Amino acid sequence: MSTTIVLVKNMVCHRCILAVEAILQKEAISFQKVTIGEIHLNQELTAHQMQSLKESLKAIGFEWIDNHNSGLVEKIKQLVIKRARKEVAADEIKKKLSHYISDAVHHEYTYLSSLFSSVEGRTIENYFIEQRIERAKELLIYDQLSLSQIAFDLEYSSVAHLSLQFKKITGLTPTHFKEIGISKRKGLDTV
Repeated sequence: MSTTIVLVKNMVCHRCILAVEAILQKEAISFQKVTIGEIHLNQELTAHQMQSLKESLKAIGFEWIDNHNSGLVEKIKQLVIKRARKEVAADEIKKKLSHYISDAVHHEYTYLSSLFSSVEGRTIENYFIEQRIERAKELLIYDQLSLSQIAFDLEYSSVAHLSLQFKKITGLTPTHFKEIGISKRKGLDTV
């Protein structure tokens, strides 16, 4: 059985997967699986099904990706999010970010970096830093780890390095952020 893969923009978490699965079930569209950013369909969609699915996805903040470059950028974003959250195999974490991404999408990193910057208006490295800071915010709000444990978990060289990047991105120190709390957290899809 052949599989058709549809790329979807702004899917960043397990709840996103559940929301897309619910849409597919509601519209009686047969699928094998849904992963972050991808729908694996059992067959090609009719024009009516395609239009209906696009509208349903858009209604909940997702977007059907029609062109290759946008799909590649979305794939890079998914990889960066997984890497920043340490949701990858241990051997993948040991790789440099550039090697990890180029190995995963089978393109030269210079091409990917240029494409990402032209589409997103920021570098892959800046996006990675923003994702790590969002993860640090999450861990600070959970209040289960010390700042040094968070720095270690996010693979910063020191607490000072984490604090410097945190302040550069948020305008606040990690301690001040912790006092303010959740009001300053962004959703992953808005980073």
